[in-house]
Amino acid sequence: MLATLVAVPAAVAVEVERGVRASGAGQSCHVLCVTGADVIAAPVEEGLLITWDAGGALEDVLEGVRRLHALRVASRTQLVVLTSRDDAQAQALAEAGADECVASPGQGWGTRLAALRRRLEAETGEHDLRALRRTSAFLRSALDAVPEPLFVKDRQHRWVAMNSAFCRVMGHPAEALLGRSDHEFVPAHEADSFWRNDEQVFRSGVPDESEETLTDRATGISRVLVTKKATFSGSGETFLVGIIRDVTDRKRLESQLLLAERMASVGTLAAGVAHEINNPLAYVSSNLAYVRDLLALPALSEEQLPELREVVAEALDGAARVCAIVRDLRTFARGDEERHGPVDVTRAVEGALRLVRNELTHRARVVCTMEPVPPVHGNEVRLGQVVLNLLVNALQALPPRPAEENRVRVSLRTGRAGQVELEVTDNGTGMTPEVQRRIFDPFFTTRPVGEGTGLGLSICHTLVLAMGGRIEVSSALDWGTTFRVVLPALSVGTVASPESPVLGSTVALVERRRLLLIDDEPSVGNSVTRLVRDVYEVHSVQDAREALRRLSTGERFDAILCDLMMPGMSGMDFVEELERLAPELVRRTGLMTGGAFTAQAREFVGRHSRGLLEKPFERERLCDFVEHLLP
Repeated sequence: MLATLVAVPAAVAVEVERGVRASGAGQSCHVLCVTGADVIAAPVEEGLLITWDAGGALEDVLEGVRRLHALRVASRTQLVVLTSRDDAQAQALAEAGADECVASPGQGWGTRLAALRRRLEAETGEHDLRALRRTSAFLRSALDAVPEPLFVKDRQHRWVAMNSAFCRVMGHPAEALLGRSDHEFVPAHEADSFWRNDEQVFRSGVPDESEETLTDRATGISRVLVTKKATFSGSGETFLVGIIRDVTDRKRLESQLLLAERMASVGTLAAGVAHEINNPLAYVSSNLAYVRDLLALPALSEEQLPELREVVAEALDGAARVCAIVRDLRTFARGDEERHGPVDVTRAVEGALRLVRNELTHRARVVCTMEPVPPVHGNEVRLGQVVLNLLVNALQALPPRPAEENRVRVSLRTGRAGQVELEVTDNGTGMTPEVQRRIFDPFFTTRPVGEGTGLGLSICHTLVLAMGGRIEVSSALDWGTTFRVVLPALSVGTVASPESPVLGSTVALVERRRLLLIDDEPSVGNSVTRLVRDVYEVHSVQDAREALRRLSTGERFDAILCDLMMPGMSGMDFVEELERLAPELVRRTGLMTGGAFTAQAREFVGRHSRGLLEKPFERERLCDFVEHLLP
């Protein structure tokens, strides 16, 4: 604390300093004597400012007080005038800026200093509080100005700060989130995943960017988020800051684009696919007509039986060929390309070859060399799309010349370090180095307007990279092109693809169980009844409402098999009504489909069904599926 004495006579100054020193509050006070206000170089920021009234004209004293008042911080100082003037003149001094008018040499300096110190401490605290509030408000405004959701967590993974965008993502105000963790607001498996990712960043101190899924507990709607995370230190603690980008719509558009490109590839092969289906259908129909005519005879001779067996075997083989081509088409049309797991590369390549076989065989000589290869991690739909795009690209590169002069070679082998290598080579027109540099750019195409989107090879490149592999191209004009896909193989011991549930072995011949079959196609019910009537007592109905009526009257069944998509009441509607009528039967109900799906149906199957049986099916697969449903 500073006590500044301005123009105070020496004798009086000695008395004032003695009075200041006599108090406990004044022992640490520094006393400074100056001759006048003009020698005070800077504003007096705190302490006592004491001046002397030598009498004389009041106006001269008032001017001196005004000057001193202008040189001080009024809220942090005390201006004391040592004067013997009456009350009226003392009031004039107070109006000029004096805080006190006391008789010389004054007294109670310790009390005055203690009161000033308390005022200074209170003002400092209030000033700090105001500054803290201003800083807090500034930080809040800055965070809320960030359009992306942002949060800060402490070392215990609790939220300590966030912006309004993050509150909107979580669906809760900041007051409900602060001091709490993910486990109180999101599904347990997602909260555990968030915790592991956060903990890795906390421990390593290395920033991370990862894709995460956030599900709203109330609606069940999931969103795909990309979160960037990093750590920082403050007040001796470590914190984690995260910024979120919602990529749900982008992922949905990407899926739609991938599906559209797949269907465009299949669309260019529509005539060939129809040929692949119509050829076996032709002899299936002819053979079945022959069987019908043969069975119309009163009796069959011993010579006719071998031929009858041969005709039936050909019909079954043709039906299997149609099933294979339909299965390949359905695989390419599926929208479940987000599912990842072990993929049989050979099956993906063979499926793509079946779709394009007719076009290939009429345009070129096809040479396939496919060695046994280990599975890779990825998605069968996406890998099939890559292969199909490369085959279509090879077809488009072939010039209009006799088929025997064109060549397409497909090679599948195990490469170095256990990698799986796929090559598609053509002897077509080839590419210039300039075209090769741009071949994977989106929307780049050398095809005429209207004949290509320029997305096929770009999508191939993206899908292969997503599977941890790479795609290479080598080409020369008038010589041909080779596309080479290299994918990392799964380690030995990896289980088979989980896409189909592991069901029980073929049912043994035991006492028949009652099976309720619901399908709007009477022929399906008739064929299933004939197929398994030695194993199950099949009761077939064509309307799900009829099935519910029979169940409501007390009729009991060991298992229920229901078509997913039916007019009137669908399989989804049936299962939901069954949950109300006989919930114990829901676990014994399986759905079957011929491949027709809506987004609602796909989501429903994942939540409610014990499994999905795809048509057409043979006896063994049907029996295995039903056994999976039995109690």
